[in-house]
Amino acid sequence: MTVRQTLQLTVAALMQATGDSQHDVAQSLGLTQTQISRRQAGRTAWTLDDCDALALHFGLPVLDLLGGPTRACEALPAERRRTGT
Repeated sequence: MTVRQTLQLTVAALMQATGDSQHDVAQSLGLTQTQISRRQAGRTAWTLDDCDALALHFGLPVLDLLGGPTRACEALPAERRRTGT
């Protein structure tokens, strides 16, 4: 699996864990929902600046973000986790 694919899976897992939508992530990163969708679909690459912003948005160290979905979700602060539904 490539770093790009790993990051796409990680972002999807974090969005699921937090309940954030692509719109929520886009607002935090100063992007549009369409730009997030393109990155998640692999049509546009995530940048290193995006990685910094994603880590800040989810409250994670960048290395945990890049460590894959399991590591990122385990490192996700409790206050960022979706509460029961």
